[in-house]
Amino acid sequence: MNRQEVGQLMAKGMYEGKPIKGVMEETNISWVILSRRHAFKIKKDVKLSFLDYSTLDLRKKYCERELELNRRFSSIYLSVQPITDLNGQFTIGEGIGEIVDYVVCMKRMRGDKRMDVLLTRNKVDPNRISLLAKQVARFHQTAEIMGNDFIQEQARELFNDLNSVHEVVLQEFETDYSDVIPRLISFSDDFLKRHAGRFVERNRQGFKRDVHGDLHSGNIFLYKEPVIFDCIEFQDAFRQIDILYEIAFLCMDLEFFGRKDLSDLFLEVYDAILTCFPKEGDKEIFLYFKCLRANIRAKVFLLNSKSEPDPKKKAQELVKGKKYLELALNYQEEINQSNR
Repeated sequence: MNRQEVGQLMAKGMYEGKPIKGVMEETNISWVILSRRHAFKIKKDVKLSFLDYSTLDLRKKYCERELELNRRFSSIYLSVQPITDLNGQFTIGEGIGEIVDYVVCMKRMRGDKRMDVLLTRNKVDPNRISLLAKQVARFHQTAEIMGNDFIQEQARELFNDLNSVHEVVLQEFETDYSDVIPRLISFSDDFLKRHAGRFVERNRQGFKRDVHGDLHSGNIFLYKEPVIFDCIEFQDAFRQIDILYEIAFLCMDLEFFGRKDLSDLFLEVYDAILTCFPKEGDKEIFLYFKCLRANIRAKVFLLNSKSEPDPKKKAQELVKGKKYLELALNYQEEINQSNR
């Protein structure tokens, strides 16, 4: 489906015999229609370096994969349904008409309960963070242990892709930032060389598991019992990672919002259930993973700024990208200080 057709489905489409009458949210790879009681996620017809939704069969496959994987965390995932078109009338669910796409059907959750929204309003209850940490740790305890491979060159390339936004930094930021990206890349190259053996050892000790892969505050609702959603289904390698890399994303995210206290609380509660620092040097690896997560977020926002036509929105993307770069530098400095 294209955007116009999704708009027609949202405004005039049917589900379970009733009009959908929803509103649309959009990401780079999907549309989400929010009706009064349900959320309907439709994958875009796109093919990128890291995912392929370019055929109807592939979109069906990854809808089913998303349903299967996310049910490990949450009961909000209901079903995968076809979208049919009968003489211009779109319907979600089995029926007559041509199948034009597939959709993941979910219970709709309250937007004001999403963790990133609560963080911006300074309304995150530490008790909810403790519950979340227990939930994540218990899931990680039983998550499938993956192979013991660690390929240093792949890890190096992942971090060093930050160089793709070096031009943006030179064009948009003051001269003080001109050497930030080369400095971070040099730091990462050195860190990976020095700690390669420990990365391999951690994988052999079972710390690499099939987890969520995208655990940040935008993918969590803080109800009485936290609700985790939207894990990565399109690329197994992004989800089959060291558990430290998983929780580093959420801890880094909390620190981005200025809540180091909540980050420390999450880590303390998690570690009491599932020990993730069996060696003292693992604390440096955790800092490195937070640096890498900040690096990737910086890259996303700075790349978005390049293609954003609205000057106000472009400025917002640049501010966020710069803040994530500064966070990455802070983690680098913490590691440097620990080695002095």
